[in-house]
Amino acid sequence: MSLIETDELEKVLDKVKIIDCSWHMPQADRIGNEEFKNQHIPNAIFFDLDKNSKKGIDLPHMLVDLNDWEEIVSNMGINNDDEIVIYDNSDVISSCRCWYNFIYYGHNPKLIKVLNGGLKKWIDEERQTSNALTKITKSNYKSKEYKNLVKNKNQIDENIIKKEFNLIDARSIERFNGNVKEPRAGLRSGNIKNSTCIPFTYLINSDKTFKSIKEIKEIFNKNLKDLSSNNVVFSCGSGVTACVLALAYSLINDNYLPIIYDGSWSEYGQM
Repeated sequence: MSLIETDELEKVLDKVKIIDCSWHMPQADRIGNEEFKNQHIPNAIFFDLDKNSKKGIDLPHMLVDLNDWEEIVSNMGINNDDEIVIYDNSDVISSCRCWYNFIYYGHNPKLIKVLNGGLKKWIDEERQTSNALTKITKSNYKSKEYKNLVKNKNQIDENIIKKEFNLIDARSIERFNGNVKEPRAGLRSGNIKNSTCIPFTYLINSDKTFKSIKEIKEIFNKNLKDLSSNNVVFSCGSGVTACVLALAYSLINDNYLPIIYDGSWSEYGQM
């Protein structure tokens, strides 16, 4: 199970590494790191999704080089055998992208959990928060890339003909159908041929928790004939909410490891 509940986390606050991966869409006019400085779960470390993505390209949130990832995680004081709990305070459940990154770079998936309901639920339940910055001792983190967990544009194009995997888009139905303008400049509207759509919001309750296993199965059943299939790839606008779908699918398929089209519509939808 890729989720941990608030009461479970509260019991192990000093035994796990806690990561705040709050990230907001530009139009939200919110800065995750500034919010973190004001209020976070005790002992948490901030993970800046923008800064910790590949530089020098015009695509957001792309995976960094292996050496860069090892440096990022070492600077966070995380070791290879650490249990990690990731949360966010974001409408797009950005913690799931950080969860995916750690799995892609070889951290044991059994040691990585996303906090169900995130900071919102934690605060609503009047659990302890802090504005103190956690003291970090740099580690020597070592990674291994699992390149089968990411797809590039060529593989997406080839799949339109070969149909070797199912591609599911996490954007809204309106964006998927091309009925509204894309929020990022320079992108056309529409979708990738032969892909289907499950808006990530369909999997999330109003309190930011994931829906029940039964509900998740019913939602995915509308797009997939076989819920035991591991040949499922997720995309979205910039690789963030695709990971929400991937985590939800992992809740109903114990053998599934998240596979993401990293460029997503930010790459495929370029004019």
